[in-house]
Amino acid sequence: HDRAKIKRVVVSTYQSVSGAGKEGMDELWDQTKGVFVLGPGEPKKFPKQIAFNVIPFIGSFNDDGYTDEEAKMWNETHKMIDPEIKLTVTCVRVPVMVGHSEAVNIEFHEPLDEDEAREILREAPGLIVVDKRDEKGYVTPKEVQGEFPVFVSRIRNDPTIENGLNLWVVADNLRKGAALNAVQIAQLLHERGLIKSKAIA
Repeated sequence: HDRAKIKRVVVSTYQSVSGAGKEGMDELWDQTKGVFVLGPGEPKKFPKQIAFNVIPFIGSFNDDGYTDEEAKMWNETHKMIDPEIKLTVTCVRVPVMVGHSEAVNIEFHEPLDEDEAREILREAPGLIVVDKRDEKGYVTPKEVQGEFPVFVSRIRNDPTIENGLNLWVVADNLRKGAALNAVQIAQLLHERGLIKSKAIA
């Protein structure tokens, strides 16, 4: 956004069942076993079967047809980056235990070539770029389990719009999405003098 101001973003998220807690993970495990024995059983945590399926719904519906999970992405993007960014989101629950993924399409106000974008992302703290144009030159949720960085792959120009890029982004949601973020926020607040360490007696 600092190099080429973002105009519009289209995101589809592919969120693992661990984003719904232990109950979500247990339900995927039980349904997966059940498919091969007696059938998957009735869903409890999720509104529909998650094993061998995808559910284009996370959270609860708002009046506009979007979910509160999708609205959270708008709010966070506008709060952290720029309230002028136009953003449309579809959040999907997928039968993956750990690791959230996103397919991201970005339209900029000015040109930003894929090679320059790749270099900018390589220099960004907390990101790792894995972007080779071969059948194994990208990352998947399985590969990033237990890792702290956010991984970016499949960086490419979008020929259907002026100044567009496509990205594939993956992270361990339990580490980066939850635990590590809390620690990093506390460290930043401490560095800025907004919180103080308390002496232990």
